Amino acid sequence: MKNILSLVCALALMGCKESLPVIAPTLVTEKTPHDSDDPAIWINPNDPAKSIVFGTDKNETNGGVYAFDLDGKIIPEKSIVGISYPNNVDVEYGFKLNDSTATDILVFTEREKHQVRVFSVPDMTELDNGGFKVFEDETDIEMKRPMGVSVYKNPETAEISFIVSRKSGPKEGYLHQYGLTADSLGVSATLLRKFGTFSGQKEIEAIAVDDALGYVYYSDEGVGIRKYHANPSKGDEEIALFGGEHFKEDIEGIAIATFDNGEGFLIVSNQQDHSFNIFKRNDNTYVKTINLGTKETDGCDVTTIPLGAKYPKGLFVSMNDEQDFFYHELGALMLAE
Repeated sequence: MKNILSLVCALALMGCKESLPVIAPTLVTEKTPHDSDDPAIWINPNDPAKSIVFGTDKNETNGGVYAFDLDGKIIPEKSIVGISYPNNVDVEYGFKLNDSTATDILVFTEREKHQVRVFSVPDMTELDNGGFKVFEDETDIEMKRPMGVSVYKNPETAEISFIVSRKSGPKEGYLHQYGLTADSLGVSATLLRKFGTFSGQKEIEAIAVDDALGYVYYSDEGVGIRKYHANPSKGDEEIALFGGEHFKEDIEGIAIATFDNGEGFLIVSNQQDHSFNIFKRNDNTYVKTINLGTKETDGCDVTTIPLGAKYPKGLFVSMNDEQDFFYHELGALMLAE
């Protein structure tokens, strides 16, 4: 609670982006070869200081998902290259392979092959037999090209699924949700539902799932942030549409900072304003705007778990439009004036 109050007090001192001080990053990562886009943080359960930040690098023929250590250095042996336009990436913990074995997983979209990829973490073993095709019933090529992805783990059943968006889609059913299961034949992905309203303006890319509270958020880039139940059994009715008035143009990446008792924040990229808007996790009301010094941020991710001496209160990672990612120690965001 003390951390939350510190963040609220700090944000209350901030106004519009033009008058905001830049909160300098703890560090900037090494550059990717082509076009950085979206990060995901994997927390090492044995030594959080050895956690990994995965970041996509978009290229049609030789894109990649690059692994970075907490000093921002690329880890070649943990990186995946030769991917056809990887877009967004997410991680999840404890995917059950059989009765006695589970693994953490890395999930990312491969846009030009119309599929989602799944690898184990941290050994980086392919689990998908080359990829799971998505949006297979579409005839329009643009409606088959996946962009955003986020993974949901049901806290009651431990079932894992991923929710994926695309470059273009219909007014209803823009997103598809696929269940991930494993048996003696390997891992498979099964379509669970089609859901999600689209305004018809721009596109839908960014998706974020709050496992603990059971919500999925996505950026309908021209109008606002939409909120639904992540569990298909709870229905497909939209819960809320919020925040649009606080964005300059495109509403982009969403990161969810989670604290106890359902408290925390949604941190959402205000792309063309080069800033981030903050909303309360529990009721989605707008708090304030912060300036982290990034340009044209697409994706972002956050953890409130301490990651060693350099990140004692957690880590916020955001894409910067110069082929790199910014790391901010989360305490620096909370206490900035």
